[in-house]
Amino acid sequence: MQEQPFDSNRKRMTTFHRAADGFVAYTKGAPESLLPHCTAHWTPDGAAALDTAKVLATAQQLAAQGLRVLALARRSHARLPDTNDIDAVENQLELLGLIALIDPPRAEAQAAVRDCISAGITPVMITGDHPATARAIAHRLGIVRNSDAPVLTGADLATLDDAALRARVEQVQVYARVDPAQKIRIVEALQAQGHFVAMTGDGVNDAPALKRADIGIAMGQGGTDVAREASSLVLLDDNFATIVAAVREGRRIYDNIRKFVRYAMTGNSGEIWTIFLAPLLLLPIPLLPIHILWVNLVTDGLPGLALAAEPAERGIMQRPPRAPRESLFAHGMWQHILGVGLLIGGLCLAVQAWALHTGHAHWQTMVFTVLTLAQMAHVIAIRSESEPIWRLGLLSNRPLLGAVLLTFALQMATIYVPWLNPIFRTEPLSLGELALCIGAALVVLVVVEIEKAWRRNQQAQRAHPEPADSAMDEPAA
Repeated sequence: MQEQPFDSNRKRMTTFHRAADGFVAYTKGAPESLLPHCTAHWTPDGAAALDTAKVLATAQQLAAQGLRVLALARRSHARLPDTNDIDAVENQLELLGLIALIDPPRAEAQAAVRDCISAGITPVMITGDHPATARAIAHRLGIVRNSDAPVLTGADLATLDDAALRARVEQVQVYARVDPAQKIRIVEALQAQGHFVAMTGDGVNDAPALKRADIGIAMGQGGTDVAREASSLVLLDDNFATIVAAVREGRRIYDNIRKFVRYAMTGNSGEIWTIFLAPLLLLPIPLLPIHILWVNLVTDGLPGLALAAEPAERGIMQRPPRAPRESLFAHGMWQHILGVGLLIGGLCLAVQAWALHTGHAHWQTMVFTVLTLAQMAHVIAIRSESEPIWRLGLLSNRPLLGAVLLTFALQMATIYVPWLNPIFRTEPLSLGELALCIGAALVVLVVVEIEKAWRRNQQAQRAHPEPADSAMDEPAA
């Protein structure tokens, strides 16, 4: 047996088999590509007249049902033909019939597409299938809403220049009968319109477009080595839903990185304000080096690491993607770091000034305790940028809760364990002094919750803006 493999330009493939009276060639391919090369309809009783229009109409009906349709034809040869002239070989064929194949989408694919759309990700189908097949599958998955949605074919693409294609890509989400070079044009047109393009593929022909896309995603099981080498990511299970799950996890990780940076830099800001402002306010140095070392070691360490276990926030897949060049400190983060850091420093200095004014000898231990507990209150409050703490629940991140309780216990040990007092230069606080320290720390929690309430109100106003007042024209006198 000899084979002429499938070619994206011909959209056909042919195999040659030895027969009793020579050789027989079987050709399969897209109906609209194969039928023009057929001159008759093969039957067991001999060749019959071929109604090309009727066969194409039948293929169109099958494709509209979401079936992949192939045409199959044959031709007898007395001897093995010269396959260098494949156009002559794939000619004067006898049509055997149509083959309709069903390749149903995975059960989770429709939900994955729905999650993409709600997350601000526009899914686009680029396929070599018949336009009707592509439209039917896209409609079934929810990629397009209407069963008569526009489909741009490779033939249509060939007639468009780059400027016209850039205008069309904003309106079309289904492409059919597309060759590899046209896939690159589609990717470049989307990028020219400011889109960040992620593309999936598995074949050798997909490799150039995978390389050109911002993120190329190859199939690990059914994909070719060339596609995997050209891609940025490889799916081990060849499942589109895995891409959506990765987007969700990526957003969670990025959120948690922001939370850690927010927490660590706000705490450090509070320490800096406390030490920097005390001499300007004619107050003694509030903290010793051992205190700063302890705060940085304990408060930044355990709770900061536990923030990595924070689960994804509600609605994480209902918000638009962030801009690729967006700063880590966007959306008011740097203002929060400075403002809440100044609040922590102000609380520490206020407690120090009050203790000195009222003659409390334990003022330095009180400042040390307020600084530590204020950061614990802060880390509990910033688990979400908008959700209140009572809606999140303290038990939804058990590692963080455990880290906060452990830090509180260690802080109490530095105050009330006698052999630790000389090491940390601390003194036992009275119940009233400890209550004042805890109360001052809780102010941070309250202020951050007020900030989140304001943020929720701003988001609600952007989502549901009030209609502008309109005035009716006065009737003419």
